[in-house]
Amino acid sequence: MLEMAILGILHEAPMHGYELRKQLALKIGTMRAAISYGSLYPTLRRLQSQGWITEAGETSADDQAVPPLTSRRGRVVYKITAEGKERFQELLAHTGPETFDEPGFGVHFAFFARTDAEIRLRILEGRRRRVEERREGLRDMLARAAERVDAYTLELQRHGLDAAEREVRWLEELIANERSGRPPAQRPADTETSGVRPDFEEGPPGQTPRRP
Repeated sequence: MLEMAILGILHEAPMHGYELRKQLALKIGTMRAAISYGSLYPTLRRLQSQGWITEAGETSADDQAVPPLTSRRGRVVYKITAEGKERFQELLAHTGPETFDEPGFGVHFAFFARTDAEIRLRILEGRRRRVEERREGLRDMLARAAERVDAYTLELQRHGLDAAEREVRWLEELIANERSGRPPAQRPADTETSGVRPDFEEGPPGQTPRRP
């Protein structure tokens, strides 16, 4: 999946290794892009050997976009080739089982704007099936283990179930949008950043939020 992410980002513009690593974190999230230089540069070398990317020079030592102590390899500028663009399109069209799980789903979703609508819908429906399976497994586990585990383990399982239920609702909304030809709905910034889920009501301080 790192291969696809690199090709997708370089498809947008050439960039040096340091900026590429920053864009990976921005594009697919810091959790999915916990990428060290030890894993990034071997992948870049492999993509070069395949002819999918090439070096396009080197940033100057006084470039303020690059930290002063960045090594030469962090300053090398990479760009995608015509063959690399073809390879990226092949990866976008792939809808195997790995595209329904992490990290495959997250990387594919990051490039949905470049993906055909039919492929987007197929990946979303596959992801929904995966999460529904996980949700049902958690429900069954809670029903069987409620009296045999401690309160903290039980709360962790409930948290996992709640996350699965919310993701299923999110996926169903995206699938409905895709079928109707609409882009994802814009959400108010305060519901995204406040840390309070929109499907819960806040109670007095110190009180657990409750469902409306």
